Amino acid sequence: MFDIGFTELVIIAVVSLLVIGPERLPSAVRTASLWLNRIKRGFSDIKREVEQELHNDAVLQELRKTGEELQSEAHSIGDEIREVTEPLNNPPLMEGGAAHAGAAHAAAADAGAAHAAAAQTAKPKPTAGGDEVETEPRDA
Repeated sequence: MFDIGFTELVIIAVVSLLVIGPERLPSAVRTASLWLNRIKRGFSDIKREVEQELHNDAVLQELRKTGEELQSEAHSIGDEIREVTEPLNNPPLMEGGAAHAGAAHAAAADAGAAHAAAAQTAKPKPTAGGDEVETEPRDA
């Protein structure tokens, strides 16, 4: 990190022994090592936070890209659905055949309505065993 060799460490140890003294040197070394460990921990925490933020930014960019792709797919599917359903919503009118098809559709609707009315007015017919199984139309 600082490229300090063995000779520089020996010189620092001798100077610190002369300046601090042999009585206070062990506590000074402990204090210095605690501060160095705190600084190392601080740098490693900062490094980890920066890496996390870079990772989060990459994930957010990927999510934005995926979201844009999903939106474009949704728009294209919506366009396709509109293209397919537009002829169904606005059917082309044919000469002569349209009136016949409309009449056939109306007759089928009337028959369906009559059948539904008959089903609603049906009441259960009692059988010999007392169970109500068969139905007959009610008088309305």
